[in-house]
Amino acid sequence: MIEVKHLIKSFDDKVVLKDISTIFEPGITNLIIGRSGSGKTVLMKNLIGLMQPDSGEIRYNGRNIIAMKKNELKLLRREMGMLFQGSALFDSMTVLENVMFPLTMFTKDSYKERCKRAMFCLERVNLKGAENLYPAEISGGMMKRSGIARAIALNPKYLFCDEPNSGLDPKTALLIDDLVSDITKEYKMTTVINTHDMNSVMNIGEKIIFINQGRKAWEGTKDEIMNVNNKALNDFVFASDLFRKVKETENLAEQEG
Repeated sequence: MIEVKHLIKSFDDKVVLKDISTIFEPGITNLIIGRSGSGKTVLMKNLIGLMQPDSGEIRYNGRNIIAMKKNELKLLRREMGMLFQGSALFDSMTVLENVMFPLTMFTKDSYKERCKRAMFCLERVNLKGAENLYPAEISGGMMKRSGIARAIALNPKYLFCDEPNSGLDPKTALLIDDLVSDITKEYKMTTVINTHDMNSVMNIGEKIIFINQGRKAWEGTKDEIMNVNNKALNDFVFASDLFRKVKETENLAEQEG
């Protein structure tokens, strides 16, 4: 579990995060949504320690990351997995070598042990047979799955995904969503996903936090989001023609019923 208490972050005179408090729960997919510039990326960077907030607390099972020393932060990062927006695979490494990279960085396991663990992770994301290929030789969806395999190589307690479906076609995006959701439940991880993809929200949004102009403007589930009386959230949700038509159909059905 990650608990955020009264988080404030500013750059010069501009306050970007305004007194945000929430809890990211283990074993479910926690989604942060909002428009570009809303503050969701800054929130993610504060969560993983890439930025320091002006005030507030971020507690990982009771441990305040903001008060940690370098060696404590290094140990906590050993418990984190990251899936980056562009996959961030090393072009000069094979898929297998990319997945082995965090094992090489953070463990003292033998090469054989690291290779075995990496192959297990690749099989888990259905990439057996692609281990000797280079990133330039695989599709965008396979790159994302390779990134997921690398993110879970250290068997993390916490998984962070930054726009995991960016650049993917809708069908592949759904496959990535389902894979992240399945792995979250299987390993009981605290998974935090930064996204603006409403398809992801409706597919795997077990807990959703809507950030608007630096504030937490709403919190709930995918089952609740379609019927919320919140103008900023409604404008975000129904910006898509698909979801606007869904809402119009629901309203028409209610009138006829």
